[in-house]
Amino acid sequence: MNAARTTCPYCGVGCGVVAQRDERGVVTVRGDERHPANFGRLCVKGAALGETTGLAGRLLYPEVGGERVSWARALDEAGGRLRAIIDQHGPQSVAFYASGQLLTEDYYAANKLMKGFIGAANIDTNSRLCMSSAVVGYKRAFGADAVPCSYEDVEQTDLLILVGANAAWAHPVLYQRIAAAKQARPEMKIVVIDPRRTATCDIADKHLAIKPGSDAGLFVGLLALMDEQACDFDGASDAFAVAREWPLERVADFCGVTADDVARFYDDFLSAPRVMTLYTMGINQSSSGSDKCNAIINLHLASGKIGRPGCGPFSLTGQPNAMGGREVGGLANQLACHMNFEPADIARLGRFWGSERIAHTPGLMAVELFDAIGRGEVKAVWVMGTNPAVSLPDSDRVRTALAACPLVIVSEVAAQTDTGCFAHIRFPALAWGEKNGTVTNSERRISRQRPFLDAPGDARADWWIVAQMAQRLGFSEAFGWAHPHEVFCEHAALSGFENDGARAFDISGLAGLSRAEYDALEPVQWPINAANPQGAARLLTQRRGWRKEGKLQMVAVTPQLPQAQVNAQYPLLLNTGRIRDQWHTMTRTGEVPRLMQHIPLPQLDVHPDDAARYGLFPQALARVSSPLGWMVAKVNVTAAQRPGALFAPMHWNDRFARQGRVNALVAPVVDPHSGQPESKQTAVRVEAWRAAWQGEIFSREAVALSPETIWWRQAAGAFHHVLFATDGPAQTWVAQLCRAQGWQLQYAQGEGFYHLLAWREGELQLAFFGANSAPNVQREAVLAAFTQPPTTALERHALLGGKAPGEQEEAGRTICSCFGVGENRIRAAILEGCASTAALGEKLRCGTNCGSCVPELKALLAEAAHETRSGERVPLKLL
Repeated sequence: MNAARTTCPYCGVGCGVVAQRDERGVVTVRGDERHPANFGRLCVKGAALGETTGLAGRLLYPEVGGERVSWARALDEAGGRLRAIIDQHGPQSVAFYASGQLLTEDYYAANKLMKGFIGAANIDTNSRLCMSSAVVGYKRAFGADAVPCSYEDVEQTDLLILVGANAAWAHPVLYQRIAAAKQARPEMKIVVIDPRRTATCDIADKHLAIKPGSDAGLFVGLLALMDEQACDFDGASDAFAVAREWPLERVADFCGVTADDVARFYDDFLSAPRVMTLYTMGINQSSSGSDKCNAIINLHLASGKIGRPGCGPFSLTGQPNAMGGREVGGLANQLACHMNFEPADIARLGRFWGSERIAHTPGLMAVELFDAIGRGEVKAVWVMGTNPAVSLPDSDRVRTALAACPLVIVSEVAAQTDTGCFAHIRFPALAWGEKNGTVTNSERRISRQRPFLDAPGDARADWWIVAQMAQRLGFSEAFGWAHPHEVFCEHAALSGFENDGARAFDISGLAGLSRAEYDALEPVQWPINAANPQGAARLLTQRRGWRKEGKLQMVAVTPQLPQAQVNAQYPLLLNTGRIRDQWHTMTRTGEVPRLMQHIPLPQLDVHPDDAARYGLFPQALARVSSPLGWMVAKVNVTAAQRPGALFAPMHWNDRFARQGRVNALVAPVVDPHSGQPESKQTAVRVEAWRAAWQGEIFSREAVALSPETIWWRQAAGAFHHVLFATDGPAQTWVAQLCRAQGWQLQYAQGEGFYHLLAWREGELQLAFFGANSAPNVQREAVLAAFTQPPTTALERHALLGGKAPGEQEEAGRTICSCFGVGENRIRAAILEGCASTAALGEKLRCGTNCGSCVPELKALLAEAAHETRSGERVPLKLL
């Protein structure tokens, strides 16, 4: 099969991918050297995409009430029940919840149906959770949700500020581009502003470890040092009046850093000819996130460092098509193509769509939408390509709401998700590799996702499912598309309809594409119209926006700390976010064994002082609690954390862990302007969690564990691998299970440990390793025994110990997921003389593919150098 040029389905960098399936069905991927977002680079998740295209665990057929049915039956049932609810309770009783995983064509269709024909604006998206504060900031300042920068600007700037953005892990390919620019131009300064010392700090000239949530104070204080008289923007006098109340000493105290550090940062910004600020969830996920965005934008407006190469405020989106969702009006407080809930826009949209049912008022945003479901006001919700039962704050309350909702429809790729458990009707959607459409990345670049795999089972495109539902609701004529090309061209035409430059988003130059031209569309940045036929790399070059008379606006920002505040009962602040090798709720990445090796369990990062205070030890377990819920995680003691602050990843869910959902702890506090939750700060307490037994179970078939057992599932190909911790008699339970199956047992036990192997006709059926503390098991050796059983007594004895036979070197914790290189192998190579990342790469290949592990390689090298000088070992700093 010919190779397909498509786009990665992970973060908002929007990397081009070349994918191919061979005659054996094996999918291979590589970076697309021609794509301007990545020029051939891929991160470890993107490089592993070929390993996510299997059909195991896929939802392949429509279901009603858990029973497989035909598409006609499922659509008729869903359409009939939706129509009955609308007729009885009105259009406001229905809601859609969409996703940045959808293609633009899917998003457009769903938005058109809900806001244009059902007649309510209750369609929101999981993008509300990651970038809606950035949208508010841009709209208030420019009059449009228009990111003014391009990736190429990071290579041309003099000062690059990364604030609330661990790009090394969350946007790794863009981070590698920044690292390359820094290497080529050492005079370029990089400042990282983040309470945590993350892997991104590896290339930083300065790390400002400010107090959690204090970012706005830093930026407002800087504004006071700029020339107010040179600012002819609306709102400038009010913004400067507030800024003058924030002198250097007050800023330093508010942010928890020294006045000297603040002063140096201010000098760097004021003296640099060109400045870029990259920001993401650390800014947006705040109860004052919109104001923080405007505090950043104010600096670029007041300094004139905007609209020029190497300059500007650049919000990085979290998902592959979060920007596309913003373009089609996927947020509940927007209409399509950057139109608003204003009479002229509502009338314009009605004329274009030929509908008299256009929604007239904003709809319910994500958190309030599920609150309304819980109150019984919204009686039907259609969830498309996302998992709100895991990703929304106070996720237990979300589950309660879904359980009580009269009609839950789920369009999904995976057969089992936390949200799908509540569905009355399930639609099988196409996955990456099968989809056909467009996405827009963080720099406004539209790229194609092209199919290279056949649609499996009865899976269908999301836009098609929406169109079929629209027909059953009585709107056939407006949804008669036969191909995504037709949906895209309609969307493009709407963007230019009665526009005349009044709206920033305009891709009317693509409205006339033929099918062949659509299929061959090259990546291009909007706007794309008569004035910009080839697109535009940056906006605001004339310092004119899309507010009245083109005036730009500064917003007066009074810095606010998080609403979450510590107290005697909950004395620590918990931060949440992504880790390097996982994506969202792990539907795709969690099933790839090598992506589960770097951080295999929910992990709690704790400063050494806090670890000592609360009796926490490295690699032990801890229970973290808030007023809303609790979770269990493995302890990682690291000086990268500020004292009093914790960090835990947001990915784990009920399919991969019991009590691993961090959003069960997070309060549903939101920014009043954007509706974005304050997921970065939650007041919690922590305590050591000491189980009587910990261990690992490997098996051919899934094993049901007791309800009181805490467990974590690991991807293991065709087999099953579970880690567990319990206070119950684990050894008694597993032995009874195996004897009931009639298996032959081989076991070893002693004080504080119990190992068991279960055999049937010479084949290994189950392996159990339990002890008073987590046993050291060589995972690959045990899994290999399921396909190649040991043949000698010595080999079986080694297997019973959880080891490979002979003197096998333990690889240690995986550092490089691309090539499976463990920490112990890297340390040994350093001792053998590898004194640089290049030398390690030459010997072990680590760091030579995606580069995501390079900061950790450098930390290991630095640790080894310190040990050589001092003779003592220090903990790894950047993990």
